[in-house]
Amino acid sequence: MRKTLGGSPGRARKRPVDKFEDRRMQLADAALEALAEQGYARTGLRDIADRSNFTHGALHYYFHDKAELITYCVRRYKTRCLSRYDGLVRDSETARELRESFSSAVVSTMLEEASMQRLWYDIRTQAMFESALAMDVAELDQSIEDMIFRVVVRYSELSEREPTLNSALTYSLFDGLFMHAVMNHLAGKSNESDVRQGIEFLLDKVTRPI
Repeated sequence: MRKTLGGSPGRARKRPVDKFEDRRMQLADAALEALAEQGYARTGLRDIADRSNFTHGALHYYFHDKAELITYCVRRYKTRCLSRYDGLVRDSETARELRESFSSAVVSTMLEEASMQRLWYDIRTQAMFESALAMDVAELDQSIEDMIFRVVVRYSELSEREPTLNSALTYSLFDGLFMHAVMNHLAGKSNESDVRQGIEFLLDKVTRPI
């Protein structure tokens, strides 16, 4: 009988690259807390180190600079967020179900993750001034645009309609509505029914009967 090398069967050891990525994810979670509270400009690597179990030197080992850490953090958060919305597209069986679940998800994101969304808009603005952020932010922004258009296309299919605008214009409408909703919520002026009504209104305005 051949012996199994490397320990007991079924107990796979983590490769060094996996451990490295695990540490990066731990750092990202700690960094997101500081960034969401203080914003991009006011948060340095030392601030993040103070909130984690890592030293300032360790941060530099896992991330080249602040820009790399921040784009990694935002990408990690947005990936989870996009996955949640894609689930709505996949699971909705009627146009009404998709319209209601999508508008509810947007309202929930505004209420529960406003500080994270504020951070995203902060970094997206900073990317216009810092070339180190520009490429990653543009890629992330495109992924959100694509997700929004997937919702619209699926809504069109379920309601026997078709999109009236291209992906970029469609995204600008939904993004503008959501950004102002987040701003109003952070200022204590949020109106959930207005946001829900706005999302449902846009879904019907960016599509038309075939």
